[in-house]
Amino acid sequence: MDAAVRLPGRFSRHALLIATAAVPLTGWAAHALTLHKRLAATRKDPLTGLLRRDAYTAHARRLLTRHGDKMTVLMVDADHFKAVNDTLGHAAGDAVLAAFGARLTAWAGPRAAVGRLGGDEFAVVLGLAPARRAQRLEQLVRMLHTPVVLDDGRTVDVAASVGAAAPDVLGTRDLTALQRAADAALYAGKHSGRAVVATAARATTPSINGRRVGRSGTAVWGRAA
Repeated sequence: MDAAVRLPGRFSRHALLIATAAVPLTGWAAHALTLHKRLAATRKDPLTGLLRRDAYTAHARRLLTRHGDKMTVLMVDADHFKAVNDTLGHAAGDAVLAAFGARLTAWAGPRAAVGRLGGDEFAVVLGLAPARRAQRLEQLVRMLHTPVVLDDGRTVDVAASVGAAAPDVLGTRDLTALQRAADAALYAGKHSGRAVVATAARATTPSINGRRVGRSGTAVWGRAA
């Protein structure tokens, strides 16, 4: 028997080659997992766990393209959020934002696009049957008006304004147009304690990057969408 050709025991040269080839593959798999985790971190907001603006926009557009009139677009603003930061501190404000993120995720479900656009502003695209739309939006408003309990036991009264826009109502699947209409509906019902569904007339509201003109911060967001 040629010891250079045959290996002792049950292992053949073929088995050794397979085992040797697996080493770099295993190393690459670990590297790929690390890259995947880093990519996921860039896609999600670290405070709320929601999608960042770009990742949300990409997912939202895919949903609208594939499912069209079955979708509903929501814009959500926390009410009186500055007062929470000013009176209770930024840690309390962060806790409120994290709670809103968790509530939006739970309400919308795993197939929805749920994003934090910045500050206390959120957006959601999800499948919502027209027959259940009003009921589900009322449920969301109740969830967002439930007080948040902080780690130190303090309770924060919270509220949010919600605007919705649906392709079957507005006749478009364009995300910018739908967010513009939902944003206008949100401000029409600001501090009212109810969600407002946009009518076709609100689809023509002037906007910058999909947000209502005149809204705080839009002056630095670029040209009108």
